[in-house]
Amino acid sequence: MNPNASVGIVEKKYFTFAEPPNEMPLESGERLGPITLAYETYGRLNDRRDNAILICHALSGDSHVAGYYSEKDRKPGWWEFMVGSGRAIDTDKYFVICSNVIAGCQGSTGPSSLKPDGKGHYNLSFPVVTIGDMVRAQTKLIDHLGIEKLMCVLGGSMGGMQVLEWIVEYPDRVASAIPHATTTRLTAQGIAFHEVGRQAIYADPDWRGGDYLEYGVVPRKGLAVARMLAHITYLSEESMHQKFGRRLREKERYGYDFSTDFEVESYLHYQGESFVQRFDANSYLYITKAIDYFDLKQDYGTLEDAFAKVKAKVLVFSFTSDWLFPTVQNLEIVRALQAHRKPVSFIEFQSPFGHDSFLIENPQQEKVVADFLAHVYD
Repeated sequence: MNPNASVGIVEKKYFTFAEPPNEMPLESGERLGPITLAYETYGRLNDRRDNAILICHALSGDSHVAGYYSEKDRKPGWWEFMVGSGRAIDTDKYFVICSNVIAGCQGSTGPSSLKPDGKGHYNLSFPVVTIGDMVRAQTKLIDHLGIEKLMCVLGGSMGGMQVLEWIVEYPDRVASAIPHATTTRLTAQGIAFHEVGRQAIYADPDWRGGDYLEYGVVPRKGLAVARMLAHITYLSEESMHQKFGRRLREKERYGYDFSTDFEVESYLHYQGESFVQRFDANSYLYITKAIDYFDLKQDYGTLEDAFAKVKAKVLVFSFTSDWLFPTVQNLEIVRALQAHRKPVSFIEFQSPFGHDSFLIENPQQEKVVADFLAHVYD
C-alpha cells in the first residue's frame, strides 16, 4: 500500500432505472423515467456491506470526486485531497460512492438529455426536481449496489442539503452524517443571487427559450455571468483582497474605458468562461431552483420536528469566513438535533477562503473528518 495516495485512474459508471411505465414520482407531482445516474466508486465494499460512504456534491460538482480519468488527465476529482489511500476518507477502509444528481449535466439525466422518444432534448420540458428527488434517485443507486445502510453520508453546500434529506427521510439507512457549510433552507439573499444568475441566462439571446441545443448554440454569455456572480458568493472579502487587492491587469494606470482594468475582473472572466466549458445552462436553472425550494422547516413545521426521527451520529462543521452559509445557519442544525438529544458534534474552522473553504486543503478539517469516520467504523 502506498499511504496517502490518490485513488489513481477511475472510471465513470452509469445506472439506469425507473423505466416506463415505472417512472419515479417527483415532489412536483410529475414523473420521470427512465433515469440514468452517473457515479464513481473507490475502495471495496466489505463482506458485511457496512463500510459504504456516499459523498454528495455541491451545485457545480459531479461524480468525479477523486482520481483521474487517464494518465494524461491534469486535473483530479474535486475532493482529491480528502479521498484516497490513507487520506481522511480512506479508500483502504471504506467503499466510497459519489453520484451526479438528476438534472445535472455530467452523465445523469437532465434537461440536456435526449427525450425517451428520441425527438430532441428535454430542455425546459424536463420536470422541476427537488433535493428530495435527487436523494430519492440516490437511494435507487444504493439499492442497486446492494447496500442496505450507509456508514456515512457527507457533503457540503448543496451536498449538505442532500445529507440532511438523507438523515431525515431515511433514518434507518444512515449510520452517520457530515453536513457542512450548509443550511436547512436558503435565505432570501441566497434565492436573490440565484434569480439574478437565472435572469442572466434568460437574457442571453442564444438561450432561445431554453431550446438552444436544438439550434446548435449555447447561452455562453448568460451562463458565464451567472457563474461570475455565484463565484463571488463562494469567496470572502478577505480572500479576494489577499489574492487580488486592487492590482491592475497588465497595465500601470487606469484605462479610462471599459476594458479590463483589475486583476479581479480578469479572474471572474476566467471563472465564467471555464464554467461554460463544462456546465449546461438549463442544468444551472434546474439545480439552483432545487436549492431554492429546499426548506426542512416548511416540510415539517419546525426544525425540531424535522430531526425527530434522525438516528445517525452527526458531525456539523462550518467556516468563519463563509457568508453564504454562515456558522449561525449550521448551528441551527446542531440545536435542532440537540433538542432531541441526538448525538451531534460541531466545529467551526478558522479559514479566510469563504464558502469554498471545504474544497481547500485544511489539515484540521481532514483530521476531524478522519477521526469521526474512524469512531463510527470502529
